[in-house]
Order: sequence, then structure tokens, then C-alpha cells
Amino acid sequence: MRIREALTSSNPRSVSSALRRRRYERMVAAFPGFEDMRVLDLGGRPSSWRHVDVAPAQVVCLNLEVHEPTPEGPVVTVQGDACDVDAVRRLGRFDLVYSNSTIEHVGGHARRRQFSTSVTSAADRYWVQTPNRYFPIDPHTVFPAFQFLPVRARRYVAERWPLSPLGGDQDLTEEILTIDLLSATELGHYFPDAAIWCERVAGLTKSLVAVHQ
Repeated sequence: MRIREALTSSNPRSVSSALRRRRYERMVAAFPGFEDMRVLDLGGRPSSWRHVDVAPAQVVCLNLEVHEPTPEGPVVTVQGDACDVDAVRRLGRFDLVYSNSTIEHVGGHARRRQFSTSVTSAADRYWVQTPNRYFPIDPHTVFPAFQFLPVRARRYVAERWPLSPLGGDQDLTEEILTIDLLSATELGHYFPDAAIWCERVAGLTKSLVAVHQ
């Protein structure tokens, strides 16, 4: 249990949380005037914005999940599909689009293409992060090369691997099939005008970020 807590992003003292904080600091530095911006968070949760050191003027979190209502204040939640380009456009223009570990969950090439269109339609500036497919440890299960196994083998591992958070109330196979990690080439294809920043851990690329300033 202690190993799992040290690795999971839900633990503020975990390795994953530390990397996320460092990545967030780099994002803030990349966009001068961030604290005055109106930000669209595609796939984000309002809870992730509660304890940041530097917050924007307003955040609109668009997510398929239903979150606590926030009709007023700096963080607004909207239930919706980040791949629905028309719905995203109806939210208006933003200073920045931010997305953390979402594009790998939207479901296939066509949906990723729609997601990228949503991003570029909502703002000129964006920061889109996704785990690197070729990092040796899968970020969802903390299991080596999990992403390269056949579905049946992934299900077997997820059922038995003590560090895996998959399963619970959800259908395990369904949950596994919603995870489709991207490479740097793929992320660059969806965001051809962006610079691809490689976040490295121990010399290996752990995460990829499409950055357009």
C-alpha cells in the first residue's frame, strides 16, 4: 500500500504529484500573464485547481463526468464532450486551452482529431499533455510495458497487480480499452503548429506536451 501511495497522483506527496506540480510550474512560466487569463480545461476536474500556487482569473472545466456545480467563482464546471467541436465553440473564446492526460482517453483517431480541433478552435494558445506511449512504465497501472500487452493479458495483470487502480465499479475490459497512449509523432500530427516538449525522468521521456504560445 505504501508503494502505491508513493506513486499515485491522488497522493499529494507522491512522485506523480511532484512531477505534475513541476510540469504546472513550467506551463505557468510559458504563458506570461497566466494569472489574468480565462482558461478552458478540457477533461479537467475542478479539484485539480484548488491548491495551485498560481491560478488564472477563470477556469472552465469541460468534462463528461458530472462534478459539483460551480455557477459562480473562478472555477466553472460544464458537463460535455471535449470532442464535440460545436459545443466547445459555444463556450466562447479563451486565452488558453489546458488539458492534462485526456487525449489518450477520448477513443480512436477520429475522436482525437476532433479533440485537437476543439483545442485550436477555442484559443490560439494551448498546453496539451499526454503520457508517452514508449515510457517503459504504464502510468495507469504502474506495470512495465502494460500498454503493449494483448487486451486479455492486460486484464489479467489489472486484476492481480496490487498497484493497479483499474476496475472497481467499472467494467475492467471497457476501462482498459479506453486507454490508448500516444507517441510524440502522433501528438505532433494532431497539433502540427505546436512545439512538442518531452518531460524526462531518469533520461527517459515520461510525458509529452503540445505547446503553442
